[in-house]
Amino acid sequence: MNIKLGQYKIFNEAASTLSFSLAAKNLFMSQSAVSQAINSLEKELDTALFIRRSKGINLTKEGLILHQHINSALELITSAENQILNFKDLKDGELTIGASDTISQYFLTQFLVLFHKRYPNVKIKVLNRTSLEMIELIKSGQIDLGFLNMPIEDESLTIKECLKVHDIFVSSKKENKIYSDKEISQMPLILIEKNTSSRQFIDNHFAKSGILLQPKIELGAHELLLKLAQVGLGISCVIKEFSTEYLNQGSVHEIRLEKPLPERSIAYAYLKRRTLSASSTKFIELLNNA
Repeated sequence: MNIKLGQYKIFNEAASTLSFSLAAKNLFMSQSAVSQAINSLEKELDTALFIRRSKGINLTKEGLILHQHINSALELITSAENQILNFKDLKDGELTIGASDTISQYFLTQFLVLFHKRYPNVKIKVLNRTSLEMIELIKSGQIDLGFLNMPIEDESLTIKECLKVHDIFVSSKKENKIYSDKEISQMPLILIEKNTSSRQFIDNHFAKSGILLQPKIELGAHELLLKLAQVGLGISCVIKEFSTEYLNQGSVHEIRLEKPLPERSIAYAYLKRRTLSASSTKFIELLNNA
């Protein structure tokens, strides 16, 4: 069969109005074009769909069956088309983001609030995972965007930096001493847990000097690193940009180092082979315009 969707739309209008002339008017076509389309459809299906009388038309039994199904199908198509348009205009849809607790709390919250104000009908979902776990969520299509602690490289991902950050050591005591890497390593350390890219970055930095860090305490939350340093349980390695409240209040103090830890970045990532949704594109625009 060589039946086109347009023929079914013409049939549906004629079947709904029981008038070729009214169907033609509603579809902005000539009556002859409607008649030709119906005749062609009947020829392809090898059955009569209308009973033609001098005073009008009626559906045959076969025409009635076809009308019921075609009408439902066209309603589904129209609904899908409208939904796609709503997604494009962000009148509907979903934005699914993956980020660590730390990045969500200290970086993404402001952008999520702004996005929600601009596009209140878009559902927002945030999955909290480590950066290394985030990569698998991106690849499996479970999230639109993943926010990662750099450095991370993966050829299947598009990765773009969005924030520069600096790792520092903090203590409850304020002092002027400048510490070497070796001296820092011998202090009671409070570090983020091992299965994170942030911890790998810190460990690799000290490993270049032949130093293996052996923390006294390992934690899974940036806020706890600050709180335990504040109460004097040791010195914590934290992200300076996410610790400004504690630093400004004097709850913790930055330890001066002979060799400060290198600057690194937070980046967003998405799958190269996947087209970004309209909601993801708008969220990225918010990040880039900040």
